[in-house]
Amino acid sequence: MNPPGSSGVLEHKADELVSTPIRAPSVYSDDPQERIQARRLRIAARVEARRREALGEYLDGKKESEEDHGRSYKQKEESRLKLAKLLLYGTELVTNIRVAIDVREIHRRVEEEEIKRQRIEKLENEVKTSQDKFDEITAKWKEGRQKRIPQELWDMLITQQLHCAGLIEDKNKLISELQQELKIKDDQYVKDLKKQSDDITLLLERMEEQVKSMVKAFYQELLHIEKAFELERQELLTSNKKKWEWALQAHSTKELEYLVNRMKRVQEYEQQLNKQRIWDCEEYITIKIKLEQDVQVLEQQLQQMKATYQLNQEKLEYNFQVLKKRDEESTVIKSQQKRKINRLHDKLNNLRSKYAKQVKQFQEENQALTTDYKRLVMQFKEIQKSLRHFALIDDEKFREIWLMNEEEAKGLISKAFDVDRIIHTQHLGLPWTAPDFWFLNNVGPISQQMKRSATQIVEEVLRQTEEEGEEEAASKPESYLDLPKQISAKTTKKILMLLCDESGFLIESKLLSLLLPLEKTESYLLRLDAIFSALGIESEGDLYKLVNFFLKYQAHHGSSSQTSLEGGEGGEQEEKAAPASSSLIHPNDVLKVLEAFVMGLRKPRDFQASLKVGMGVRDDSEDSEYWEALTTVIPAAKQNLWDTLYTALEKYHLVLTQRAKLLVENESLEQQNAELQSLLQQYLHSKINSELQVPPTQVLRVPSK
Repeated sequence: MNPPGSSGVLEHKADELVSTPIRAPSVYSDDPQERIQARRLRIAARVEARRREALGEYLDGKKESEEDHGRSYKQKEESRLKLAKLLLYGTELVTNIRVAIDVREIHRRVEEEEIKRQRIEKLENEVKTSQDKFDEITAKWKEGRQKRIPQELWDMLITQQLHCAGLIEDKNKLISELQQELKIKDDQYVKDLKKQSDDITLLLERMEEQVKSMVKAFYQELLHIEKAFELERQELLTSNKKKWEWALQAHSTKELEYLVNRMKRVQEYEQQLNKQRIWDCEEYITIKIKLEQDVQVLEQQLQQMKATYQLNQEKLEYNFQVLKKRDEESTVIKSQQKRKINRLHDKLNNLRSKYAKQVKQFQEENQALTTDYKRLVMQFKEIQKSLRHFALIDDEKFREIWLMNEEEAKGLISKAFDVDRIIHTQHLGLPWTAPDFWFLNNVGPISQQMKRSATQIVEEVLRQTEEEGEEEAASKPESYLDLPKQISAKTTKKILMLLCDESGFLIESKLLSLLLPLEKTESYLLRLDAIFSALGIESEGDLYKLVNFFLKYQAHHGSSSQTSLEGGEGGEQEEKAAPASSSLIHPNDVLKVLEAFVMGLRKPRDFQASLKVGMGVRDDSEDSEYWEALTTVIPAAKQNLWDTLYTALEKYHLVLTQRAKLLVENESLEQQNAELQSLLQQYLHSKINSELQVPPTQVLRVPSK
């Protein structure tokens, strides 16, 4: 059964626990008691909040301000409060069982923890005592091994047996106690199950009683609310009826006032209409007089128009006769022109037939040339394919042979390093460090950097200048030597942009139309590619020669370009149109520079060289240096050291062989000595010596073994 007043005591304890401690207990703590206390506090806070909410109270102690409400609203509030109190009391009555069970379970867990702690202490003490006894027995076993008298050994065995029996008896006693405790726990579990079933039945009975009482209370409160609503409805009907009568009376008075005012307004409107009629009659007379005068004026104008119409009609008839004669003349001219057109049509047909024949002939020739071109292109592609295939096979064979020879050479080098390490560490006693040569880490043929094309250089320059953005670097004097690294990327970009803007005639119109939707950088790149192909600039060296030629031209003709730039500063449009690179060279001089470069400096195209670059032929200039370096991993000084050490080791080997021979002779002498000693012992221990008056044992001193 639930103890009376347990919920109040629990709430009181919860309030004390919430208000007094500095650090609130947490449900996530490692201590089980702290977790239980935190759960109790949380449950107590929830119960208190529900009770205050049901009673219509607030947490801060303030009540809701009373307002004027109807009877139905007051009845609803009273019913709600009554039902909430009834529900709260019923909930407390039902949850008291759960609270009691929780308290009992808490006490049981506390007792279980205490029993468990005592059990663990008991087991630990027993383990310590049994371990001491076992150590004592083990020590006595060691003492027993030293005893040689059987009686003492037997007594020791009897005592050891007694000690072992006592240790086993203690263990059996502990086992029986634990089994008895387990049996008690089983009985307690059965009792707890029975108690739990009784609590559940009691909880169900209380819940059923609460449900019945709540249904009854809800029904009664519903009747009270309905009665309150009916009374409020009657009051509203009477009050609304009074309001309706008062509104009708006010409406009738307003209608009378409206009729009186309307009669007054009708009279005023009649007077205004009479005045308006008089004013309209006067205005009508004046307008009529004015219109009659206008009609007379228009009649006079009509007579004048008729006279002009008659005159124009005669003029038109005369013009018609003139045009008729001209039409006759034009028909004659038209017939002549038709005959001329027919002759021209005949000529046109003859020319078209000739054109068709020539077009057909040109198409046949074009078809034949196209087939020849395709056949040659296919042959060229097949030759290129076979060349690439054989080049790949040769590269693979070359790589395999290279790797084989390189592996063999590196194996010999590793053996030489092992020998050198052994000589330094074992014979000379010196620390040895592995040499670090660049060619020992290389695997496979030495790769050389491929030559880049002019288009790749332009792309790299554009990307580099775009990354720099709008930041202006500090001004530095530029050198215009033949070394490519001494030409800045900014200067190269300015010259290339100027060349791209001024050499548009070298690009086909179709390509220009295709470049319009592209971005600025891509458009410049493709246009420069077309210009380079037209000028024959293919490699990196050709591009730097072109840039260097522009710079040298600027250095020689600086004064003329400066005067041309000063003359061009007259108008604002020319200033806007002038590019940024005009500070290097004037746009009008670009074609002159290109003509001089093409006529004087451009070399004929080397097809074989371009084919080699396209095929990717490797450079073997460093191969001999690589293989010669592999042969010089052991320097000459170290080889001289090895020769000197070899002669010293040969002498040392000779000494060791002589020592081995002496050791063999020593072993043979020792064996002979042992045999002689054994014979001497046999003679000395012989029975015949006892018959002699002076035995040899008294005369000879026998050496001890």
